[in-house]
Amino acid sequence: MSNTITYRSYLRLPELLACQSPLSDAHDELLFISIHQASEIWLKLALHELRAARAHVIADDLRPAFKMMSRVARIQAQMIQSWEVLATMTPADYTRMRDRLGTSSGFQSDQYREMEFILGNKDTAMVELHAAEPEVHATLRAALEAPSLYDEALRLLARRGFAIAPERLTRDFTQAYSPSPDVERAWAKVYASPEEYWDLYELAEKLVDIEYHVQLWRFGHLKTVERVIGFKTGTGGTAGVQYLAKVLDKSFFPELLSVRTQL
Repeated sequence: MSNTITYRSYLRLPELLACQSPLSDAHDELLFISIHQASEIWLKLALHELRAARAHVIADDLRPAFKMMSRVARIQAQMIQSWEVLATMTPADYTRMRDRLGTSSGFQSDQYREMEFILGNKDTAMVELHAAEPEVHATLRAALEAPSLYDEALRLLARRGFAIAPERLTRDFTQAYSPSPDVERAWAKVYASPEEYWDLYELAEKLVDIEYHVQLWRFGHLKTVERVIGFKTGTGGTAGVQYLAKVLDKSFFPELLSVRTQL
């Protein structure tokens, strides 16, 4: 039996390309499906990198983590660019296919939700959206309960001798992170002496880079939705543009932004 591996067989292209199955005859439905499926593949890779980066931070092995975190930011740049393609869909184009979406919505992406959890934006209600899918629910529950990448960065600061309040290190990790003066003081010390704390300084900047790209992605999402459907309610029942605007106010690493005012 031949074990020849071809480009098509290695990438499983027949199966992959069979996954784009429009439910209407609307020309732009293939665009809509392709953009979202490609985004889910990028999210899968981003999660792979974020989980590994967190493990390296736990092990105080930061150099591999930096490469992984840089890669996540570049993945996000690809996802941001995809809004430019989706934005070529006009309101009339979208109307021709919208009824085929039912109540489905990107709001329901479990991979995106897991990424938010790993970065620290925890929300128990988002787990319960997936109660009907036990495997997905269990994955999200585990991500909800685990320390975020930022939580592990703060634990690393404490292990390096920075004065982080113990309750910040053993808190209820299912709750969204809230800023702390002692954490800001620790980061201020790092930023005041980057030569002395170079790896921690670089860790901070890698985190800021990821947040920067997440916010650009969120803004691109908001403006694309605004351009295509205006201020209509989203298919998943959210307030659409208004909901997306509120999400822009949510920061993953608040002290890394507020510390800049002190410098």
